[in-house]
Amino acid sequence: MSRLERLRADHAPAVLAFELANRAYFARSISDRGDEFFDAFADRHNSMLTDQEAGIGAFFVLVDDDGSVLGRFNLYGIEHGTADVGYRVAQQVAGRGVATATLARLCRLAADEPGLHTLKAATSHGNVASQRVLLKAGFVPMGPARPAKLGGKSGTCYQRDLAAE
Repeated sequence: MSRLERLRADHAPAVLAFELANRAYFARSISDRGDEFFDAFADRHNSMLTDQEAGIGAFFVLVDDDGSVLGRFNLYGIEHGTADVGYRVAQQVAGRGVATATLARLCRLAADEPGLHTLKAATSHGNVASQRVLLKAGFVPMGPARPAKLGGKSGTCYQRDLAAE
């Protein structure tokens, strides 16, 4: 049984292993993060923890019983009651409803955060699986996404109103 946990310092090795093991899989639907991401992973992980402490991000990992990471679910850029959402799941659990169920849980957690009322996400036109996840989790298309937000790819912005929760 997997569990959603708020990101901690001791998650770093499992998160890095998850990212490395799924790098090629992720690169098929989203832009590759590049070698520099992995070279500076410890600094990036610590930066996320700092943002979390400052209240401008809330980062979560979906952890399997064996301690391995099955997915990442993030609220970032928290400002004026709005947060951006990002997520990715391991290839081994893709297509089994894990992303949809966990994103729905993340939305419930976000709805409990004081002052947070809107979640936004973006996905490229080629990432059909992510589009389905967002729609099933209650997000609605809002218009075109800035290509810079999607690694130069065209796509769509989605939004979910938490006030209705």
